[in-house]
Amino acid sequence: MAVKVLKFGGSSLADAEHFKKVANIIKSDPSRRYVVVSAPGKRTPDDQKVTDMLYKCYELTRDGEEIDSVFVCIIRRYEKIIKDLGISLSLEKEFQRIKMAILHHAGRDYIASRGEYLNAIVLAAYLGFDFIDAEKGIFFNEDGSFDSEKTNSVLSSILAKHEYAVIPGFYGSMPNGTIKTFSRGGSDFTGSVVARAASADLYENWTDVSGVLMVDPRIVRDSKVIDVITYKELRELSYMGASVLHEDAIFPVRIAGIPINIRNTNRPEDKGTMIVKDSEVGPGGDIITGIAGKKGFSIIVLEKDMMNSEIGFGKKVLEVLMNNKISFEHLPSAIDAMSVIVDTEDIKNKKLVIAEEITRAVHPDYISIDDGIALVAVVGRNMVNGIGTAYRVFKAAADSGVNIRMIDQGSSEMNIIIGIKEEDYETVVRGIYSEFTK
Repeated sequence: MAVKVLKFGGSSLADAEHFKKVANIIKSDPSRRYVVVSAPGKRTPDDQKVTDMLYKCYELTRDGEEIDSVFVCIIRRYEKIIKDLGISLSLEKEFQRIKMAILHHAGRDYIASRGEYLNAIVLAAYLGFDFIDAEKGIFFNEDGSFDSEKTNSVLSSILAKHEYAVIPGFYGSMPNGTIKTFSRGGSDFTGSVVARAASADLYENWTDVSGVLMVDPRIVRDSKVIDVITYKELRELSYMGASVLHEDAIFPVRIAGIPINIRNTNRPEDKGTMIVKDSEVGPGGDIITGIAGKKGFSIIVLEKDMMNSEIGFGKKVLEVLMNNKISFEHLPSAIDAMSVIVDTEDIKNKKLVIAEEITRAVHPDYISIDDGIALVAVVGRNMVNGIGTAYRVFKAAADSGVNIRMIDQGSSEMNIIIGIKEEDYETVVRGIYSEFTK
């Protein structure tokens, strides 16, 4: 029988009605054997996430204040879910244990992880599945880094003993037994880890959207859903700010070659987006896969006659940035000109120093540092076969009345990145989307 690992986010488990939807999804396919859960999310826009309330308890205790008014809200949240599900389950001992730990100044990670821990217990009881505590099978090294090989070995052995199980996301254990949470990716990372350990055929990541969108829906309403996207494309889009799975969160399944299916808990009939290792490139498919971007960049522009023949010119410029602990994003250049794109936040108090040090190092004829730059990435595995793709990107910008400050294309021809003024960002994104979807 095939093995599927499912992960449900906080919005999918906010209350009993969502629990019932989740249970129907799981029970509809016998191959859905292992389920990873987040803590309950918001039920309404002005509601509080359980994890946020747990963090509040930690802060109150740290400041010597009482936690009862907040902790009782956490208790009531779970008790309402249990009551509305109609199951016979008491979490009283767990609540007492967690409250005592908070009052005795337990670690922040331990306290924050209890939302997932309790939610997994509730869902396991409702489904009739086994409960596996993540601290028993997910491990970190002494320096806090994830111990992937030990985790995969131990967790594989644990999962083999359970035909069906629920596992809390977001945390594991340190060598001394204390709880450690993941810094990025959270429960998404746990789901990916469990999928690898289970040698899953598919990792289903259930959320509140029907897949990965082609563009930010805050900019383009009713954006198209991407049917199939490769890991490489996802990495490009997520790096440029697209609100999809964080690249760290998919690494375990990526190295194992396990596909991911992004699905909508509220619309389980939608097929969602498949994230795969490779996908055929050829005629007939969409030229671009997605569009993403970020604001908050600065561009350092250098000009000097015969720059191309001056050995070590670029190295000296980058050494100045390195010595000031500044990394660069992109490095487009011409024969007698060079541009360096950097994060504005990194240089906001160092611009004069950087300009002076670069001037001493390479003696440019001209140097400027301009803020207010946004980067837009157009990504697609089919771009390599798309005649005139770059022209269409530039045409979309021109038709939108926007001047392009910088152009950069990767050697794989999977992406084209343009730099524009921040105030033109949304206009350009809408223009490019319209150009490639009309």
